[in-house]
Amino acid sequence: MSGKRQPPRPRDRIIGARLRAIRKERTDLSLEAAAKLLGWGLATMSRIENGKRVIDTEEVAMMLTVYGIPADERRDIIAEARAENASGWWDRPLPGVPAEVGTLASYAVDADSLTDWAVTLVPGLLQIEDYAMALILSLGWSREVAELRWLARRRRQQILGTVEYGAYISETALRTPFGGAVTHRRQLSHLLDARDRGISVRVVPEHLPLGLISHSWLYMTFPTTTPVVNIEVAEGGVYLHDDQAEPYAKVLIKLEQSALSTAESQTMLRSILKEA
Repeated sequence: MSGKRQPPRPRDRIIGARLRAIRKERTDLSLEAAAKLLGWGLATMSRIENGKRVIDTEEVAMMLTVYGIPADERRDIIAEARAENASGWWDRPLPGVPAEVGTLASYAVDADSLTDWAVTLVPGLLQIEDYAMALILSLGWSREVAELRWLARRRRQQILGTVEYGAYISETALRTPFGGAVTHRRQLSHLLDARDRGISVRVVPEHLPLGLISHSWLYMTFPTTTPVVNIEVAEGGVYLHDDQAEPYAKVLIKLEQSALSTAESQTMLRSILKEA
């Protein structure tokens, strides 16, 4: 099986979750019984359903046949799986841009909602070019590499408007004039205008004693599988799934309760912009 030779992709979680749901809802087969009928090992079957290996369309077709799915429906599901396996720009990384950027974009394109929590910086999806360039250059990269990384970030921002997106941003991040005073004002104005683009921006006042807010993260939900949390680290990211992601759902509730309302957040942003 080709999946053994390649690392799983974010979309394999989506495909695996759908196949697991079909087995449980449309058949009486246990995981062990399905694996035996397919002639696969139990470990392989488990990894497929949990998206921990690459799943090709031939394997999808075999599973649907064994599960007795009607031919017309089977063709539709296989076509969807083939489309999900199609390459996007994230499969062709730019030179000097970490592969992690593509992985994150691949997750985002399959999500039905994204929620950012930003502690010290404006979230990447809401950064303007001057702000992002100042941030990237501060890490010691050349301008050429910085421009490529901004291009990758700009491509990620194209998801906005196609998926439900909201951001909780610490007051600390908003008061930090990253890139200088002019860039700071333009970035604040960009956040103020976000509401007109259907984007929710909520400000979390400084010095609130909330747990799990000492680091920034992105909470992603999906139509057919459990949420995934991305935590940014130097030159990459960590992805939390299933039980590891559950605590962040509770923190989102606390953020909802602690953050200023949308109207209050707009007032705060205008106040900080006036001070800047």
